[in-house]
Amino acid sequence: MNTHRRSRKLAQAGVTLIEMLVVVTIIALFAAVVGPRLLNRGDQARVVATKAQLESFMTALGAYKLDTGLYPNTELGLNALRVRPANLNNWNGPYLPKDVPMDAWGRPFLYRYPGEHGDEPEIVSLGADGQPGGEGINADVASWK
Repeated sequence: MNTHRRSRKLAQAGVTLIEMLVVVTIIALFAAVVGPRLLNRGDQARVVATKAQLESFMTALGAYKLDTGLYPNTELGLNALRVRPANLNNWNGPYLPKDVPMDAWGRPFLYRYPGEHGDEPEIVSLGADGQPGGEGINADVASWK
């Protein structure tokens, strides 16, 4: 009889299939409601991080221009902030603490000087889709905007 009581207690101590299904359903509903909102926050964070990086580049480019008297041309690009261009004596860099980073989507920034939007260099990230233009998360993030 003693073994019969133990087996009955063990059977009662387990979780029923219905209880397990209820818990899994609650977790799935929670993930369905909260998941997309969290993913959207990640996309917004990438845009904010890219804008902050653009500001950092513009600050470094300003220091570069103060030292050398001009901005690096399109051919030299942002690498001129890390490596001294040939025949440039007043360069006091590096102007960035690390190598030129990629944008928040893992692609290189596009640099152009002279640009089409004023007297300052233009730096662009093509957004999540990597294509020019776009809307929302796919919109370009540009230094002149």
